Amino acid sequence: MPHTISVQRADALADIAIDEALIEQAAQVTLQQVGVVEPCELAVYVTTSAEIHELNRTYRHIDAPTDVLSFADDGDDDTFVSAPDHARYLGDIAISWQHVVDQAAEYAHSQARELAFLTVHGVLHLLGYDHEQGDDADAEMRAMQQQIMAVLQLSRE
Repeated sequence: MPHTISVQRADALADIAIDEALIEQAAQVTLQQVGVVEPCELAVYVTTSAEIHELNRTYRHIDAPTDVLSFADDGDDDTFVSAPDHARYLGDIAISWQHVVDQAAEYAHSQARELAFLTVHGVLHLLGYDHEQGDDADAEMRAMQQQIMAVLQLSRE
């Protein structure tokens, strides 16, 4: 069963061509490659540099824009009872469209590749991968990202 991926965009990006199907595909492939078999849901929000800057300042206390943020659902809300077949909510990802454009130019690859990469990176964070937890964790996350990008046929080579 495919997972449910909700993709939204900031109103300021309404007139920009953003490949939402690619975001959904990148998220689905990531979940598949990591081995997530139970139904799950996640949301991806493509936004402006200014808005992601505010999110970064509010939630990470870092006063700077960034390319992608992940907000994992910690599952601590016991106020609701879910049906046994209800999909698990993994969390939310915010992607800065300006960073997609700028980083694609900086790394000399397509905006599609950058958008897919940031989606993969964000989903991996929702699943507990964290490159900021030391060299081994960084190497593990990088290897998984490369594997997934190869499956998507969007590797750097």
